[in-house]
Amino acid sequence: MLPLEITCRDLHAKLAAGHDLVIVDCREPDEHAIVAIEGAVLLPLGELPDRVAELAAHRNRLVVVHCHLGVRSLRAARWLREQGFAQAQSLAGGIEQWAVEIEAGMKRY
Repeated sequence: MLPLEITCRDLHAKLAAGHDLVIVDCREPDEHAIVAIEGAVLLPLGELPDRVAELAAHRNRLVVVHCHLGVRSLRAARWLREQGFAQAQSLAGGIEQWAVEIEAGMKRY
């Protein structure tokens, strides 16, 4: 079974290789406005149950959820798996870790 978390380095490698995946940002709009991972779809955690249909087309793809530090995204990934998204994963360490390991010049908060 696919691990519930994916490291920043592994996600970066998948993106570089053109892997078929979708990145979901489960932070709030004000957080997303500060900094975002390019191509990520904003879908706040509190809205996820009402808006999960927006992800239906991605049910069989890798869905990587991220937040600030990896706590909310872990909850979101677990919930998505319960909804049938078997390849849902949480970005370990969130966008904060991404800024440290992948995009050093990225704004942090």
